[in-house]
Amino acid sequence: MDKLLYVSMTGARENMLAQQVHANNLANATTTGFKTDLEQARAMRVLGDGFESRVYSMSERPATDTTAGTLIQTGRELDVAVHGDGWIAVLGPNGQEAYTRGGELQINAANQLVTGSGLPVMGNGGLPVVIPPAEKIDISGDGTVTIRPLGDDATNLVQIDQIKLVLPEQGSLFKGQDGLMHADNNEVLPADPAVSLRAGYLESSNVNAVAEMTSIINLARQFEVQVKMMQTAEENSSAAANILQLS
Repeated sequence: MDKLLYVSMTGARENMLAQQVHANNLANATTTGFKTDLEQARAMRVLGDGFESRVYSMSERPATDTTAGTLIQTGRELDVAVHGDGWIAVLGPNGQEAYTRGGELQINAANQLVTGSGLPVMGNGGLPVVIPPAEKIDISGDGTVTIRPLGDDATNLVQIDQIKLVLPEQGSLFKGQDGLMHADNNEVLPADPAVSLRAGYLESSNVNAVAEMTSIINLARQFEVQVKMMQTAEENSSAAANILQLS
């Protein structure tokens, strides 16, 4: 009886955790460059002293779907989208280099080129890209940042830096708690000239809202089944106790 109760109890708990993954995906369906988190469940044996007769459910996030989203034309000079494979290098909240596809760039109070969430964009020199006061900013396909300094004529263009673009091996990045992609052991990946940008475009999220809603409904039904199994286990236990009393 306790085996049934243990399986259903852990199953209900993991259904709730899986719901969080799909709810987060759905909440980011309109977030620029967001990548869908995948979720799966599997059975795990309870290890310890004695015979391994107990099995529990475990929900896990095995990977992230890095499929490219749709490119949306905005016409804004600081909006960039990675064309094809590749990632934009940024300075993460923990001070380590991380990677994103969110190209809704802006300039902060320190004249740094930052993402929409305020993360500094890294240059090929290993430092954040700094933009001096300028009348016009251009970002080319290879990530080169060119400006027309404030007060200069249209022919005076200055190359400031080059946005660091990387091309890791397929499946070598993982998504951290900060929502950014990281290399194993916080390895700093080298810049790759094969990666290109499209200025004036943004990449949409690759979340399939219909699929996420379907998963949420399916998990809710599974949760109901797990709760019903726990109720059945309690009823069976009560019935067994009554029979023992009669004997």
